[in-house]
Amino acid sequence: MLTKKQLDLLEFINTRVQRDGVPPSFDEMKEALDLRSKSGIHRLITALEERGFIRRLAHRARALEIVKLPDAMMNKPAKPAFEPRVITGDKPASQLRRAMPIETVGAIELPLMGRIAAGVPIAAISEVAHNVAVPQSMLGSGEHYALEVRGDSMIDVGINDGDIVVIRETSAADNGDIVVALVEDQEATLKRFRRQGGMIALEAANPAYETRIYHDHQVKVQGRLVGLIRTY
Repeated sequence: MLTKKQLDLLEFINTRVQRDGVPPSFDEMKEALDLRSKSGIHRLITALEERGFIRRLAHRARALEIVKLPDAMMNKPAKPAFEPRVITGDKPASQLRRAMPIETVGAIELPLMGRIAAGVPIAAISEVAHNVAVPQSMLGSGEHYALEVRGDSMIDVGINDGDIVVIRETSAADNGDIVVALVEDQEATLKRFRRQGGMIALEAANPAYETRIYHDHQVKVQGRLVGLIRTY
């Protein structure tokens, strides 16, 4: 049987994975549970792992996987999924169509639009490279597309070089969202979004990269992260 803190942490991790496609950082977990230090989070995670509710994935920064959920959480109504979207550029609308279901495998085919920088911004790519199959459960309403990640600036939220990110189209973002941001209509990057007055901060999740600050009119949100696909 889980303690209240263990249950609260498991629910928080599960909610963030369902919303963002990646687990929360230790700092976010500490703040959510109102703990004074990350050592308390380590103890809770160890307890959840020992009881078979989560699994820590080796050789990856803060990579956690939900293995099972207690009955008390399974019976709760599902929360709405998080919203992201992709780089549009000059791509014809026909290339960004609604996903077509692959009935036999419960998957959806999305257009893989090219690469997105998780590091220094790179030029936005609007051409469809090919399609990629995505679990239907990962998607909500709206238009979606996929991008291949290049760079390591988001490794502390479990997004690695070579991963495929699933993006839901939207021009709106809340502070803390992981977004595809188009900078000065020329370069696109995958970063955490924060608005500060008339400025926008694009934050990396790797201490090796500095937060980049832009005027509001220099950044256009092209979508928000909803899922992550990794090939081993």
